[in-house]
Amino acid sequence: MRVIGFGDNVVDQYLHTKTLYPGGNAVNFAVYAKQLGIDSAYLGVFGRDTAAKVIQDALRDLEIDTSACISREGVSGYCQVNLKDGDRVFVDWNEGGISTEQPIELDGHFLSYLSQFKLIHSSCFSRLESELPKLRTLDAVVSFDFSDEDQFHSDEYLSRVCPHIDFALLSCSGLSTEQIEDMLKKVTGFGARAALVTRGSKGSLFYDGSRFYEGSVDYVVPVDTMGAGDAFVTAFLVHLAANGWTRAGFPGEEVIREGLRKASKFAAQTCLVQGSFGYGQSYQ
Repeated sequence: MRVIGFGDNVVDQYLHTKTLYPGGNAVNFAVYAKQLGIDSAYLGVFGRDTAAKVIQDALRDLEIDTSACISREGVSGYCQVNLKDGDRVFVDWNEGGISTEQPIELDGHFLSYLSQFKLIHSSCFSRLESELPKLRTLDAVVSFDFSDEDQFHSDEYLSRVCPHIDFALLSCSGLSTEQIEDMLKKVTGFGARAALVTRGSKGSLFYDGSRFYEGSVDYVVPVDTMGAGDAFVTAFLVHLAANGWTRAGFPGEEVIREGLRKASKFAAQTCLVQGSFGYGQSYQ
C-alpha cells in the first residue's frame, strides 16, 4: 500500500527559540504515514530558498518519495509560531507561499503518477480545489482536511469540495456534540462518504454516513502540540486503508474503533516532539 500527501509545504518559524521546523498538512501526512510503516510520498511545489531546503532535506532523510515534485522561483510557505505551556499559538503566515500561489495542475503525467497510490490526502491550505475532480478518474480514496476555520466550513465551500472526496476532516472544538453531529451529516449530505471531527482534549467523532463513533484521548504532558491533529488523522486514515477501506465502503465497526484508538495514541506521541516531526534548524 502506498499513500501520498498532495499540496502544501511550509516551515514553522518558532519565534521564541528562533528555530525552523518543516511542516505543512500534506507534508505532515506523508511523514506520519512513513513513521507508521507505510510507503509514502509527497507531491507539491517547492520554492528555491533555504526554507525549501530544510523541508526537502528532512523528507530525503526520512526516505519519502518526492520524485514528482517541482521547484519554482518564489518564497516558501511559512507560519510564525509561539509556544505557550506546550501548546502552539499561530502568530502570522504567508498563506503557503509559492506552493499555493502556483500549485500543481494535474495533467496526464501527474495523474499517471498518482494512480500508484491507494490514498491521496490534501487540505484547504493547499488551494487545490480545482484539481479534486480530476482525482475521481483514479481508484484512490481521497481525504481532505477542512481545518478549523469558519471560511472552510461554509455551505458554499463544502458544497464545492465534498462531491469530489471520500473522507472529510474537520476541527470543531468549540461546538456541542449535537452541533458536531449536524455538521458531520451536512458534510456527508454534500457528497463526502464519511467525516471525522477532532475536538482537541474532548476527543474525536467519526461518522460513516449512518453511524457515529466517538474516540477518546490519550493524555500526556505536551512538549509541543504542533501536528497533533495531522498525526491523529493520518493514523486513522492509514489504519482504515490497510484494513479494507475502498471507495466502495468502509471496514467494519471494530476496525473503525481500533483505528480511533491507534490514532489517539499516535497523536499523543507526536505531542512529545518539537515541531511537527523534529528536524529543527536555527535561523536569525
